[in-house]
Amino acid sequence: MDKIKLSHGAGGEKMQKLISLITSSIELKKTIGGSGLDKLEDAGIVKIGNKKIAMTTDSYTVNPLFFPGGDIGTLSVYGTINDLAVMGAKPVALSLSLIVEEGLAIDVFKRVMKSINKASKSVNTPIITGDSKVVERGSLDKMVANTAGIGLVNNLITNYGAKPGDKILVSGPVGEHGLALLAERFGFKTKLKSDCGPVLKTIEKAMSAGRVTAMKDPTRGGLATCLNELAQKSKRTFFVREEDIPIRKEANSIGEVLGIDPLQTACEGRVVMCVRPKDADNVLETIKEENKRASIIGEVGKKTEGRVVVETKIGGKRFMEMPIGELYPRIC
Repeated sequence: MDKIKLSHGAGGEKMQKLISLITSSIELKKTIGGSGLDKLEDAGIVKIGNKKIAMTTDSYTVNPLFFPGGDIGTLSVYGTINDLAVMGAKPVALSLSLIVEEGLAIDVFKRVMKSINKASKSVNTPIITGDSKVVERGSLDKMVANTAGIGLVNNLITNYGAKPGDKILVSGPVGEHGLALLAERFGFKTKLKSDCGPVLKTIEKAMSAGRVTAMKDPTRGGLATCLNELAQKSKRTFFVREEDIPIRKEANSIGEVLGIDPLQTACEGRVVMCVRPKDADNVLETIKEENKRASIIGEVGKKTEGRVVVETKIGGKRFMEMPIGELYPRIC
């Protein structure tokens, strides 16, 4: 790896190699419960007094800034909230930093800030600190946002706790964020919208309805990367039924035109969870209150291969591979 390329930020194998380079270059403090950068979790957990605190941070660079179903403002708030929620944390507060290119229209800036304010209010999580920078015209494309968040953890959920027999659930149709954004970018007329939104309520309902053993939100790299990470870290083989994976017709259609697999493109308002088999049906019915297209898509096997096996619609079997990289940068 002589130079960093766009594919190193796309959520696939190349990004995993870049993250490994980063984590091998700095001293990592082992976090509480084995959750954090040392385990490549969505948030790190530290203990303050008798409280477990989750902390996460993320940066957002998206083109275009506004897309069907959201914008860089809603994306930055909900993305950080979701990274806390999949750890079993209740968000408490956010920080916000914006780097803005000289020449950005004030009306555009105000519109983004309005979205940020509305999104933070919708999840009852205030922004309590922040920063802003303006850089020279041409050194940045419009705007980059960074948010960090903290939350209180009562029931810690990791992304490596899946157990044999667990049912694999997805909270709604996949691939919609990436494909809706690409449709906007290429000028396609479609009713498809990004799923950009919080998964906090879905997770709270799921955890109240049964025992969840592992969770992750399928962002960069989509469902394929998410399932592979869960399988690899749990050291279990996941068996998934292609027929049961919820995908909207519009997403399939756009994917076919662009030659993009909806399973490998980002969601920004979905969660994948592993649930103990006796609780799975109850959890599914409970989270369907938030999204009727939620589905049980497979099971966790006993094999320790850390692979994802897909049963196709015609009855065959294949491995669901993690994408190496993505051809479409700057979608989140």
